[in-house]
Formats: sequence, structure tokens, C-alpha cells
Amino acid sequence: MKLRRIYTAIAAAATAGLMILVVPVLAHHATAPFYDPDNVVDLEGTVTRFVFRNPHAFLFVNVPDESGADSEWQIELGAPVGLRRVGWTPDTLPVGMEVKLTGRRSRAEGSQGVCCVRMTRADGSPVLEGGAVRERTQN
Repeated sequence: MKLRRIYTAIAAAATAGLMILVVPVLAHHATAPFYDPDNVVDLEGTVTRFVFRNPHAFLFVNVPDESGADSEWQIELGAPVGLRRVGWTPDTLPVGMEVKLTGRRSRAEGSQGVCCVRMTRADGSPVLEGGAVRERTQN
């Protein structure tokens, strides 16, 4: 009977330890609390900065508004380690490059943030020629 209690205590401790590690990771990668999947925006503008550092890379783009004045948008990208795996480097998006992107707008009122983007060059060609990212297709 005593051995059964020891095994139960070990199992409970292992489960609690696993939950302590897994729950923050899952919460960190959720985008819905910060970006609205029902509010998708299309933007076209000029790269002003590309910050390629952990925990996420950020792209800053000047986008002309209705009056023609530039407005800076902040685009949250993935972690640099993941971006590097598909061919991105800190030089992939140089200042002055024209890009088109579609993504989920930030829920923060008055902010100009976007995540979960699909991005191309201004002419519609891929940002990376021959990159490892491929369009998903339904079979």
C-alpha cells in the first residue's frame, strides 16, 4: 500500500511539472488575444527597419494613408531561428524595399500592428527567391 502512494505522488509531481512547462509555451504562441483573425488588412509600403532578434523579428513599414501621408506599421514575424531555417537573414528585407502584405490587425486600439502575414515584393514576387516556404494547397 505504501508503494502505491509513492507511485501516485511521483506521477502527480511529474504531471504538475509538465504542466508548469507546457502551459506558458502554449499561451505564448497564441495570437488571438493580441491580433484579430476577423480583421485582416492589406498593406503596401516601404521597409524602414527590420529588427531580426529574439523572441520575434519585427518589420517596420511606411504605408501611405488615404491623404498620402506615411504611417508606420509594425509587423510581428516569427522567431529568428525559424526564419533562418527557411532562408531569411537580417539582410532579407533591406530599408527602402517595397513590400505587399496581408495580416491580422492588432486588437490594441489606435495601434498599427499586424501579425500572421503573407508577404511579397511590390511586384508580387516572393520575398525570397527559391525560399523553403511554399503555399499550402488543398489536395
